[in-house]
Amino acid sequence: MRFRFSDKGDRIKQELKDNILNYEERGRAWGPGLRNSLRIFQVENLEVNIKSFKKPNLINKVAYQYFRKSKAERSFINALALIENGIGTPTPLAYAEEEGALFGKSYYASENLNPDLTFRELVTDPGYPDHENILRAFTRFTFELHEKQVQFLDHSPGNTLIQMSGDDYKFFLVDLNRMNFKKLNFEERMLNFSRLTPKKEMVEVMADEYAKLIGKPKSEVFEKMWFYTNQFQEKFQRKKRIKKKLKFWKN
Repeated sequence: MRFRFSDKGDRIKQELKDNILNYEERGRAWGPGLRNSLRIFQVENLEVNIKSFKKPNLINKVAYQYFRKSKAERSFINALALIENGIGTPTPLAYAEEEGALFGKSYYASENLNPDLTFRELVTDPGYPDHENILRAFTRFTFELHEKQVQFLDHSPGNTLIQMSGDDYKFFLVDLNRMNFKKLNFEERMLNFSRLTPKKEMVEVMADEYAKLIGKPKSEVFEKMWFYTNQFQEKFQRKKRIKKKLKFWKN
């Protein structure tokens, strides 16, 4: 197993190593773990979140072995870059990769963060307290990402954790392995909102807030934001229908 630690992770590296090497026998499982699994570990006075990425298929085993960084390594590197840019994410501690003739499993460890909510709660509960103010604060956070040249490709409802402190909201990104760092044009900025919600009233609020920040008419921002939202939803629903048909024929 090959390990790399951040400065904070280096101070507890033996405990991190032990927990990763004995991943299945230690800690407590968290979440459904449909593709990857998460377990929470107590290391001294620190709660640690370790994500185990599933073994890739043969093509990706070769790719990760020789040509591409693994999801765990990308998560670690991207977390360090976000923190350097003053963007919230749970503190990265380490990543690890199984060594061998071909790439195996990989692990990413970070401080565990217990949020008050995620963006998903805003989508599912329109009556959530202070809903619009949180949504506008989230839009300002997304604008900050764009201004700092961060393109978070998995900008979706479960991947932004939100902590509340009175009337102040802090946002933290998770699931970091798909991210670009580059200057974003207007189309790319609007496309980045497409996965967040199918609800038109939420998109209208985000468009109104973003328009103020970018200095464009609200109608122009909303038109593009809503276009990409609909485009994503059509693709998403089409995939669901195809999966449903395949499941039906298999049975």
